[in-house]
Amino acid sequence: MYSIQILLVVVMIAMIIVVVRSYLLHRQPIFKRFGLGMLIGFITDFGDTLGIGSFATTTAAFRMTNYIDDDRKLPGTLNAVHAIPVMFQALFFITAVKVELTTLLPMTTAAVIGAYVGTHVTKKWHAPTVQRVMAIALLIAVIIMIVRMITTPGSNNSMGVHGLHGWWLILGIVFNFGIGVLMTMGLGNYAPELIFFSLMGVNPAVAFPVMMLDAALIMPTTALNVIKMDRVSWRGFAGVAIGGVLGVIVAAKFFTSMDVDLLNKLIVVVALWTIFGLLRDSMKKNV
Repeated sequence: MYSIQILLVVVMIAMIIVVVRSYLLHRQPIFKRFGLGMLIGFITDFGDTLGIGSFATTTAAFRMTNYIDDDRKLPGTLNAVHAIPVMFQALFFITAVKVELTTLLPMTTAAVIGAYVGTHVTKKWHAPTVQRVMAIALLIAVIIMIVRMITTPGSNNSMGVHGLHGWWLILGIVFNFGIGVLMTMGLGNYAPELIFFSLMGVNPAVAFPVMMLDAALIMPTTALNVIKMDRVSWRGFAGVAIGGVLGVIVAAKFFTSMDVDLLNKLIVVVALWTIFGLLRDSMKKNV
């Protein structure tokens, strides 16, 4: 596991260098609306650390505050701005629960390849297409969240299962490739992966390191690609990222056992409103 932690640190440093370079060379407005960005980052990555996810909440917050002015850049921005906080998450949790490397490494590799493919699939999408795909992704996330709240999947699964084998592992690799593609379109990986592992007989506590490592490597892979393609909104980037890191630290240290049922219900309502807004805007005539 130490080699994975070293890899995460190296990728995090590379991501920081890319952001700093964009600021110094191109004067990107990464410190604009810094206070609001910190608040958004803190709240969304606090929830992300608790397993709620950050994409739905960040999408809602960005649209309510007009934080970015081009929805075509929304999926790329979600991945880029949360990449550093999610790598902090993975560093906190990757050694907390035993999980077999023969499951962790192939599934994460498949997810990273999926993210690389996904950024190229979506690079020429117009704003209405992005808005509709984002709305569909959010709707899928809402449905999964409701299922989780009603059924608490996997809670009775044995803690003695630490990985997937045989055909189940192959299915997991294919599934994670798809998750990597979908994350570049705005669908978070936590809820779908939790449902998948639960159906495979794995306890959610065991699945957490896989979910976090997937996100921690999918996001920078996506980020580095979309930055090259100029599909990231830089306004307030530093505020959201720094606030996100603080949110991860607070959640990991003090509130990892808190009841998140009320938060989930609130997020479902906010996400449904955001879906309505995305679909409404996608129907408007492009000017």
